[in-house]
Amino acid sequence: MIIEFRCEREYARQWMGRETLSIDGRDVPVRIAWTATTESRPAGLDALFELERVVLHRGKHSGADRLNPAPERTRACGGTADVIVDFTGAARDPNCSALLYLRPLFNGVAGENAALAAVLAGDLPVIDIANEVDGSVLDRGHPSGEIAAGLSGALETVMARTLTMVAAILSGRPRLVPQLAHPAGNGLRRGPVGYVARGLAVSIAKEIYRLCCYAPHWHVGWRFNDGGGVWQTGDLSGPGWNVLGDPGNHFYADPFPITWQGRTFVFFEDLDHRVGKGIISAVEFGDAGPVGEVIPVLEEPWHLSYPFLIEDDGELWMIPESSTRGDVAIYKCVRFPDKWERYATLLSGLELADATITRHNGLHYLFGAWRDGTGGYSDALTIYYADRLLGPWLPHASNPVLIDRASTRPAGNFVTLNDKLWRPVQDCADGYGAALALAEVVELSPTAFKQIVRHSLKPGPTWPGRKLHTLNRCGRLEVIDGSRVQPRMRAFASYFPSTVVSARTSPSSAV
Repeated sequence: MIIEFRCEREYARQWMGRETLSIDGRDVPVRIAWTATTESRPAGLDALFELERVVLHRGKHSGADRLNPAPERTRACGGTADVIVDFTGAARDPNCSALLYLRPLFNGVAGENAALAAVLAGDLPVIDIANEVDGSVLDRGHPSGEIAAGLSGALETVMARTLTMVAAILSGRPRLVPQLAHPAGNGLRRGPVGYVARGLAVSIAKEIYRLCCYAPHWHVGWRFNDGGGVWQTGDLSGPGWNVLGDPGNHFYADPFPITWQGRTFVFFEDLDHRVGKGIISAVEFGDAGPVGEVIPVLEEPWHLSYPFLIEDDGELWMIPESSTRGDVAIYKCVRFPDKWERYATLLSGLELADATITRHNGLHYLFGAWRDGTGGYSDALTIYYADRLLGPWLPHASNPVLIDRASTRPAGNFVTLNDKLWRPVQDCADGYGAALALAEVVELSPTAFKQIVRHSLKPGPTWPGRKLHTLNRCGRLEVIDGSRVQPRMRAFASYFPSTVVSARTSPSSAV
């Protein structure tokens, strides 16, 4: 297969300088056909990108940096291209003989200017990959921007996820094209100078905040509920939420409760701010709330979080997130609750966050937020299936089955209500961990997947702050999490309200 990218020479960027595109682990050759400019870019754009590189990106280069184009690599590939991916806004050459002609669209419009316009209007665009021959949309996605610092970072994130979608199409796997509405924007479009200036100001404010406070600082909420709970009401109403106390220099997140051997414990990520690495800890719950002290139960040299628990064949298992290590490992409980042994590696060689398993129609299905090394951490959903918990695990026919920052990343255990399968998902439309959504899984098989978001849950009077990103229940006990201001020195505590102001990302963190 010969792939040709068509790009404008005058606005060549580093992400265009690739010689291959990874498709299912194979590096397929790519050549660049440089074309004339169809639309000018905003004045001073490259100077603004350089300013962001120095200030926001700490001097690191990105895919949005200017590229000095090398001669076209036509000879390296030879012959007529089988696939053309046209990143310009120019009309398709009617004499083109390529078997497939793909056109990325950003909020329905071709070209880099369309992507920039969407960002300046206040949001990352919905990406369509269209077949230029018949106008059909082959894939659609909405990228997450948790690591998209500034205008250049947003552009890099959009283009990175565009390439993810192109690679998925060229893999030959069937695509499941979701219905995603184009973002409306906030109607307050700034010019590039104003946008970058505001971004730099916000960045400085965040650095000041980090000097004074731990960022982020997540905390676990819990309550006993004799009623239907969040899943039945579709909101956070009901009994008041209590906050699980923490030592201040640690945060607690991703709570998973379970009753085992007659005792109920809540397992959670326990991150020591002084070290910057998470372990898994647990605390016992009695009829009135927490009993005794928080105890560490699992630690590795690498970061651990999201301690998903599952019972199978009379044994208790844990699958903590270990995406920074590049695998999905399962641990067996050899003494409850505080002794676990690594038993097997379910999946390897991939970044997969928040692995969550459900049983459905005789199969096990594993859901996770997948990242192919670039772009955001919360926008691409992959599914694997197996006959047994320990595998072997096989990929869904359409991986990634969904690219949507508002309904991809798992947020807790699956729930079955009235014979319907539901999953809590993170809604990252307003930033990582900003809200929860409850999605009904209406179709799930090794070749099909469809979900419909039925409810959206955001912090408010019953759970003050800006963040909410995990939901679980065990019997009467419901648990969620959020974040709050946590001063680095307790002497400052009286000056800071206990509200939620920050978000956790994986593997790095941001306010």
